[in-house]
Amino acid sequence: MCIFCKIVNKEIQGNIVHESEHFLAFNDLYPKAPIHILIIPKQHVDCFQEVGAETMSGMTTFIQEVASKVGIDNTGYRLVTNNGEDGGQEVRHLHFHLLGGGKLIWDHSHEDAHNFI
Repeated sequence: MCIFCKIVNKEIQGNIVHESEHFLAFNDLYPKAPIHILIIPKQHVDCFQEVGAETMSGMTTFIQEVASKVGIDNTGYRLVTNNGEDGGQEVRHLHFHLLGGGKLIWDHSHEDAHNFI
């Protein structure tokens, strides 16, 4: 059982921000922004490549609710998911990073095309 499933099952405590019947949002342990929340489906899905449209439809509404709840719906935020090993996915349970709470930096420069972001 993955660590996110253990949080869903209350085997591990998570700092929960918002919860519904099908989704869970909790603070990231290693935040990269003033607000950094992980959003997951409660039902285990390995990655974005395997998620169904019905789950994503419900997750979209849930993510919007979380953004409103933490007050970044009008100021803006970044929503990121990593898919697979090469995409940087560390936990094999679909999750989105909701980042906000201030001006987020995005480096658009690409001096060396062989370096990946």
